Amino acid sequence: MLVLLPPSEGKAASGRGAPLKPESLSLPGLTPARETVLGELVELCSSDEEKAREVLGLSEGLRGEVAKNAELRTAGARPAGEIYTGVLYDALDLASLDAAAKRRAARALLVFSGLWGAVRVTDRIPSYRCSMGVKLPALGALGAYWRAPMAEVLPAAAGDGLVLDLRSAAYAAAWKPQGEVAGRTATVRVLHAPTRKVVSHFNKATKGRIVRSLLASGSAPAGPAELVEALRDLGYEVEAQAPARAGKPWALDVLVAEIH
Repeated sequence: MLVLLPPSEGKAASGRGAPLKPESLSLPGLTPARETVLGELVELCSSDEEKAREVLGLSEGLRGEVAKNAELRTAGARPAGEIYTGVLYDALDLASLDAAAKRRAARALLVFSGLWGAVRVTDRIPSYRCSMGVKLPALGALGAYWRAPMAEVLPAAAGDGLVLDLRSAAYAAAWKPQGEVAGRTATVRVLHAPTRKVVSHFNKATKGRIVRSLLASGSAPAGPAELVEALRDLGYEVEAQAPARAGKPWALDVLVAEIH
């Protein structure tokens, strides 16, 4: 099982340990593209603070994020699972999983990123600010920039099992499973059952709980149909729509009665 996650807007502070080693990150086929984005981001943030703030869409109160980006090559690094915070990651709560579930998380979770493309939760990275919606002056929109390198690397990372896609639209644009991989991919919406409306905050929290439930239970569904059964066994109310034709993902709705 491969679980595709969005990053978080907010991030924990960088560590005090050794700085980033791009060549040590998972998915080494992305290394050249990562080096290019990293170089462009550091150059932008080192040379023109106001332009960097405009490009990154940062308010005056987030001016310090520009200086943080300028020091990415020398800042301390820590596991990505500790760097990413926010609603989904609070609900996932990787740190409190038992050892077996943490090993499953290391194998299964892949976090998409405007800067790194995608990383495992065990990859050591510094804290940064660069969303997939950013348009770097020399590279253009990062969502479009990452499509070619992702298309080369991600199909192999997906293996031959289930792909559970929990990304937001901006990050989904960087890689869309195609063909046979798409047929064993499931996307998930979280709906408030009484109104059948998506609620953003609860959507993220529920997705974090779903991933935690799967990891903690040791469940390893082989495909979307098995995922539906596994989630129902774990107590979730799920409605599933199989694709109308080959090469399209399954669409799952998880219904929740309360918003909390």
